[in-house]
Amino acid sequence: MGIANKNTTKATISPYEGVGVVAAQSIGEPGTQMTMRTFHYAGVAEHVPTGLPRLIEIVDAKKEPKKPIIDIYLKKQYAKSHTEAERVAKELSSIFVSDVADVSDDLEELTIRIKYREKDGKALGVTFAMLRKIIEEISDNIKISGNVITLKPKIIKSKKEKEEKNITPKYVRRLTNRIKEHMVKGVDGIRRAVVIRNEEGEYFIRASGYNILGACQNECVDQSRVYTNNIKEIENIYGIEAARNAIIKEINDVMEMQKLNVDIRHITLIADAMTNSGKIKSIGRHGLSGQKVGILGRAAFEETVKHLIAAASSASEELLAGVTENIIVGQTVPVGTGKIKLLMKRIK
Repeated sequence: MGIANKNTTKATISPYEGVGVVAAQSIGEPGTQMTMRTFHYAGVAEHVPTGLPRLIEIVDAKKEPKKPIIDIYLKKQYAKSHTEAERVAKELSSIFVSDVADVSDDLEELTIRIKYREKDGKALGVTFAMLRKIIEEISDNIKISGNVITLKPKIIKSKKEKEEKNITPKYVRRLTNRIKEHMVKGVDGIRRAVVIRNEEGEYFIRASGYNILGACQNECVDQSRVYTNNIKEIENIYGIEAARNAIIKEINDVMEMQKLNVDIRHITLIADAMTNSGKIKSIGRHGLSGQKVGILGRAAFEETVKHLIAAASSASEELLAGVTENIIVGQTVPVGTGKIKLLMKRIK
């Protein structure tokens, strides 16, 4: 008990400590030593931002990371077998028409030619029948000759004008591009899935993109261990507490990768500030900095004139409650010893 009490006392923050300022300084200063490099994840053929670019992505609460990554862990009976993991990776990885076929258009004849590539089809597990089924969903006006599907688009019926419109070369070109990007197989949003072995000797799948719900529909996937670096996706699926934990993990990973030691309490404070309203807020002029109580505090960050004019036109009062405001007017900052006032009793 004595050791526990001693450690608790050591961990306790002093009264009126400026924890926000200390946290900002503790992350901002090592941030200046971060590299602008990108990091190459093994097997996933994309450079994923780390260091400063990734830290900016997290604190700006971007809707989607520049390069989203999803880690999919398998149930115990599948995780030990590389063959099983490869099979699941093939099932999850989305395959498009352009991956297994050559799509070209004839703007003179107004037709679209889809030539199935057997070698690529076999490698990706897509048969000619599967390709044909997808093309038939787009249009049933097709002709088949060997491994070539020729599609002639039908006359368009306009909903507004209730009349038939002729097919134009522009429409054929747009439909060709749509067919190329049409998914034949796999989970939408998950691409280039590769199998990786971790330190414990179990195999898991790392893929480019994200789709937690789509990945969880596969019976081999361990639903409790699916993770993505897209914090907004985690918030939408699992809620704000999970998003808070993801922010802490992502910032901590960035720091550790750069070999920078930052106390976890500074990181948790940032995560709490970003999520305490129930939704993820950015730390910027559209988020926390733009919502400060003090007028001078808001004006000190990026949009000075806007805040001063708004305050003057509504006769707002500056209470000088924050750190920034007091520095601007040259007063003692109301944190730490600056918060305490002493009265001396004169002895005659």
